[in-house]
Amino acid sequence: MKAIIEVGGHQYAVSEGEKIYVDLLDAEKDQKVTFDKVLFVDGKVGAPYVDGASVEAVVVKNGKGKKIKVFKYNPKKKYRKTQGHRQPYTCVEVKKING
Repeated sequence: MKAIIEVGGHQYAVSEGEKIYVDLLDAEKDQKVTFDKVLFVDGKVGAPYVDGASVEAVVVKNGKGKKIKVFKYNPKKKYRKTQGHRQPYTCVEVKKING
């Protein structure tokens, strides 16, 4: 069974048993999470969401992504600035798709 869900403004195509990385959720490890914003479930298309459909998942881990460097400068002005950023994420495993 396949579904398309919306989490944190992003859309993900998921199936049962699949692990996905989403933006940081307010949930601890091994906690159950339910996603109610389901856009598509095996041929059922909602406007915008499918009524009564949900996706149940379990949090696998919370973490931070790889560091990216942000470098800004203005030529001929002696302005240079370096920043680093690590995007926090939550890894969830899809257990069941209700549709």
